[in-house]
Amino acid sequence: MAFTASDICKIVFAVLLPPLGVFLERGCGGDLCINILLTILGYIPGIIHALYIILKY
Repeated sequence: MAFTASDICKIVFAVLLPPLGVFLERGCGGDLCINILLTILGYIPGIIHALYIILKY
C-alpha cells in the first residue's frame, strides 16, 4: 500500500488535531463524533482512533 501526499497530510493533521484528520478522511459522520469524544476524554486515544481511520480507509 503506497501512501500519497494527501495521506501524509492527513496523518500530520491527525497527530496535531485528531478530529481534523478524521474529517478529511471520512467527512462529517459517526467516526467524527467518536473521535471528538475520544479527543475530549484523552488526546492519545483521539490520535490512535484518527490514525486507525486514516490507515484503514
